[in-house]
Amino acid sequence: MEKIIILDFGSQVTQLIGRRLRELNVYCEIHPFNKAPQLDAEVKGVILSGSPASVRGENAPFVDLGEIKGKLPLLGICYGAQFLAYHYGGMVENSDSREYGRAMMSVKADSPLFEGIPQTSQVWMSHGDTITRLPEGAVVIGSTDDVDNAAYHIEGEETYAVQFHPEVFHSEYGAEMLKNFVVRICGCSCSWTPDSFIETSVAELKSKLGDDKVILGLSGGVDSTVAAVLLNRAIGANLTCIFVDNGLLRKNEFEDVLESYQDMGLNVVGARSGKLFLDALKGVSDPEQKRKAIGKTFIDVFDAEAHKISGAKWLAQGTIYPDVIESCSVNGPSATIKSHHNVGGLPEKMNLKIVEPLRSLFKDEVRRVGRALGIKEELISRHPFPGPSLGIRILGEVTEEKLAILREADAIFINKLKNWPCDLPSASEPGRRASNLYDSIWQAGTMLLPVRSVGVMGDERTYEYTCALRAVISTDGMTADWVHLPYDFLAELSNEIINKVRGVNRVCYDISSKPPATIEWE
Repeated sequence: MEKIIILDFGSQVTQLIGRRLRELNVYCEIHPFNKAPQLDAEVKGVILSGSPASVRGENAPFVDLGEIKGKLPLLGICYGAQFLAYHYGGMVENSDSREYGRAMMSVKADSPLFEGIPQTSQVWMSHGDTITRLPEGAVVIGSTDDVDNAAYHIEGEETYAVQFHPEVFHSEYGAEMLKNFVVRICGCSCSWTPDSFIETSVAELKSKLGDDKVILGLSGGVDSTVAAVLLNRAIGANLTCIFVDNGLLRKNEFEDVLESYQDMGLNVVGARSGKLFLDALKGVSDPEQKRKAIGKTFIDVFDAEAHKISGAKWLAQGTIYPDVIESCSVNGPSATIKSHHNVGGLPEKMNLKIVEPLRSLFKDEVRRVGRALGIKEELISRHPFPGPSLGIRILGEVTEEKLAILREADAIFINKLKNWPCDLPSASEPGRRASNLYDSIWQAGTMLLPVRSVGVMGDERTYEYTCALRAVISTDGMTADWVHLPYDFLAELSNEIINKVRGVNRVCYDISSKPPATIEWE
């Protein structure tokens, strides 16, 4: 399978390079610069990402390009462009010619990188250093008013470099530039489609798993559902899916999820274990301790159910590509902001081998594959839901009383989103229009705050909880922005929650983006 390798020097937008290439149906992999993979015949080209570092710094990221430069098509972006200049005879300086934000680039020479690009177009700059002298053999192919060497090509090689970021939305023709690189320069066929992924994955899973039995923890979410159907197509009855009711699910979710799988040909086992989880959470208020208590209990329950399945050798997980990237950052594993929902410790305890059929896909690609597999839209377009469930949407200690309140408030919120018509882009399927607010939103949910406030209902004084509503738009959950829900929708929703949910007398709407906030509150 042809592929492009992206070497990550630590830029916050490296994933966007990968996303743009995947949107072109070109398979690519992101690797830390210090963990570059062995190159084989399948690699059609290499991209060097940006970085917050300076190439002139004492501990500047460095990679040996001896097996790449001049042998494979190479594109340096921002830091990558400066790296190529600095280490091959050019000069990079911190000068007055630095640029941040929008700039207008003018094409200075014919180049396949700029084929079909207007003579002048907007690009996005983000660099303090600038290239003041090009390496030997390099020619300028693009300039801005302040930066002469905004883009260059090393003659005699398929080596190109740009000091701006073509991967970000603000670079007006950035997607076309990346397409020119992977198609015109690297010769990629753009044939990596959902159907080709399914065909290749099923064949690989059949070969890898043979007649072995596999266990998968099903959650009702998109990732585990698509992983289950893909595995089922490969190994059929040798797959057993376990759906654990942790007592922290949304209203009627356990029954609804099991019902939704009935006509899909999956072997699903339901395990009701709510009391065990609530006992483990008793007296626990710290968010990370709650996650660990839920994770440990899940391990115990899942392990007990798995032991009922004789001869199982594999544990399947719905790990997707952002999980893989985050766990292997440039400077080692990324900082633990929150424990991951794919519970750590499970494989070691169960002594099972791991299979992750979706580990190369972004979230929107998982949905595309799911649609190609014929999975029902109600499952494909479901919003993401945290592994610890409502346990981390109740701030502070989790109790039956608080769960009952939150379930009712959340059910009103989600149902109203599904029944409120709109004409906005779908969050789950690019290019399609949403028929309701729910479909236009990446993720929505309700938080129950450990805050009581005074209210008045009728002639009586109340002292009850506050609910916070959260709705965000995103592509893969790595960044997110709050949704501008209609005022009349929010007014009706607040009124309905306060009138119908005993225990709530105040409703707030969260207008924080990620970063700096996270999507979940805990």
